[in-house]
Amino acid sequence: MAVVLHGIAPSPFVRKVRVALLEKGIPHTLRPVTPFPPANATPEFRRMSPLGKVPALSDGEFAISDSSVICAYLERSRPETPLYPAEPRDFARALWFEEWADTKLAETTGAVFFQRVVRPRFFQQPPDEESVRAVVGEALPPLLDYLDQALGDAEFLVGGRFSIADVAVATMLQQLRYASETIDRACRPTLAAYADRVLSRPSFAACLADEAAVLAPR
Repeated sequence: MAVVLHGIAPSPFVRKVRVALLEKGIPHTLRPVTPFPPANATPEFRRMSPLGKVPALSDGEFAISDSSVICAYLERSRPETPLYPAEPRDFARALWFEEWADTKLAETTGAVFFQRVVRPRFFQQPPDEESVRAVVGEALPPLLDYLDQALGDAEFLVGGRFSIADVAVATMLQQLRYASETIDRACRPTLAAYADRVLSRPSFAACLADEAAVLAPR
């Protein structure tokens, strides 16, 4: 059965699922959702994603939406190369980081991405740099501090191995890079090295290469 991911390449939630698919070695096709925004997409897409949000995934005749639900489905249907820890406490921690990344971290990094990337490119509007400064100066540092402390000296966030926690967190950190914001290496060298390490994995590199074509200057 052909696996099709329906979404928009620069979306962090689409990237999250694509990385999971690539890490698990699942052949798939990315099908762009048009028109934009997804809430105005075709009735076919709205049947797959009743909330009108990306991504949705179709696996033969089966379809489901929401990045966390999709990743959980992929884990159960293709258990090879697991992305969720088996040990109960590590499993819970991985779920926590996935949820935290999809909500609080997404909200904060997304605010910067919207101003610096979405407004100029898709709405022909200048960014509100005052709001960017507020996010980068006030809202973002406590989140990065939390990540820095949670990581400690470990290579990955949970259980000493790459997991859905790293997929979810790193995909949101990439939104900062797209918005020309980076983790201060002087203040947070371990976290900066972690971001470099995870985002350079072949799965992420493949996604970012495809996204570069979408985000290239017009």
